[in-house]
Amino acid sequence: MSLINTQVAPFKTTAFHNGKWVDVTEKTFTGKWSVLIFMPAAFTFNCPTEIEDAADNYAEFQKMGAEVYIITTDTHFSHKVWHETSPAVGKAKFPLVGDPTHQLTRAFGVHIDEEGLALRGTFIVDPSGKIKTLEIHSNEIARDVKETVRKLKAAQYTAAHPGEVCPAKWNDGAKTLKPSLELVGKI
Repeated sequence: MSLINTQVAPFKTTAFHNGKWVDVTEKTFTGKWSVLIFMPAAFTFNCPTEIEDAADNYAEFQKMGAEVYIITTDTHFSHKVWHETSPAVGKAKFPLVGDPTHQLTRAFGVHIDEEGLALRGTFIVDPSGKIKTLEIHSNEIARDVKETVRKLKAAQYTAAHPGEVCPAKWNDGAKTLKPSLELVGKI
């Protein structure tokens, strides 16, 4: 069963965010757009490159009224040390969420039972707490956060313009489509 258009299930965990411990629950995601970026674990190879990429694009997410959450199966204690010791991770101004109980990785379908780690999963959650996009792939392939920015813009556009859809390779400001009987077979 797909998670698309389902509510984020109830949970509670802790994140390291701007030098503090903060509680994170499903309610944290309501009232604003949220981008959840699951990663296998702290102190790995590809993960810092993705956090740095998210940090480099963080101003764009903030401009769109969205918060970014990096989630691994580690504790918030590990995230504090990771933030302090990795120059790339140290750029993060967004919450680094610990999921040591694997409640989140299981709920979002990214848990690897044999390893106790997460697959690389990216989810966009709308202000009502519904999952609007998801992408899950193998851990050896890092993401390009600019594509996540594009998907967030598309999700926000379609939320603000019911009845319109964003075609392939749509970017902000490009033409959208209004599905109709007249368009069938003409595109």
